[in-house]
Amino acid sequence: MAFSPAEIERYARHLVLSDVGGPGQQKLKEATVAVIGAGGLGSPLIAYLAAAGVGTLRVIDDDAVSLSNLQRQILHGTPDIGRPKADSAADAVARLNPEVRVETHAVRFTEETAALLEGCTVVADGSDNAATRYAVSDAAFHARVPLVTAAVNGFDGHVTTLTPHESAPDGTPWPTYRCLFPDPPPDALVDTCSATGILGVVTGVVGTLQATEVLKLILSVGEPLRGRLLLFDARDMRFDMIGYRWDPANPLNGRG
Repeated sequence: MAFSPAEIERYARHLVLSDVGGPGQQKLKEATVAVIGAGGLGSPLIAYLAAAGVGTLRVIDDDAVSLSNLQRQILHGTPDIGRPKADSAADAVARLNPEVRVETHAVRFTEETAALLEGCTVVADGSDNAATRYAVSDAAFHARVPLVTAAVNGFDGHVTTLTPHESAPDGTPWPTYRCLFPDPPPDALVDTCSATGILGVVTGVVGTLQATEVLKLILSVGEPLRGRLLLFDARDMRFDMIGYRWDPANPLNGRG
């Protein structure tokens, strides 16, 4: 599939980048990424994936834009208040890069909507509650699709990459989300940002890290954050890394 003159100019900095080039840009163009949530994390995710030339973005979000979102959800603007976030996100992508196809699904991601991950190259979860994160991680495992998942709260955030359908160098599976967080918290349905607040720029930092991981997976460049949880502390401007391993007792790919 050849690039048009406009695409060659648009992606010029990728095309001269040794780890991307023409073959890598073609991988991006052929990829389909499901983004769960078009809010604080989803905004930088969707924007940077679209700018990079990911061919199809499948945006899944059942919420509407509200005024309180705009402190951090930079994909949307004041005129979008009241609109479905998925539709507002699609319009933002069209302005940024009309070469990208956007599929909008104004639904909440649950076990019943897990089929939305079929045919995806990568899943990026930017949802705002633990219950959805568990539903997405379980569905991605069963669909055998890599997942980049993240969460933010206050001045903090974290991100990790999950490929539990693949084997680690020691022959054991890569860990699942349930290896890292075995059980949902009692308030799993609570939006932590609404409950405790969030410094808006934290979603930008963590969402951009997510986008980086997604692009690395598509391009097969570098080492993904598998078995590693990257922590961000905006107060002290500090990054920390925590290693974690496959739990043989986990209910997805454990020995039970």
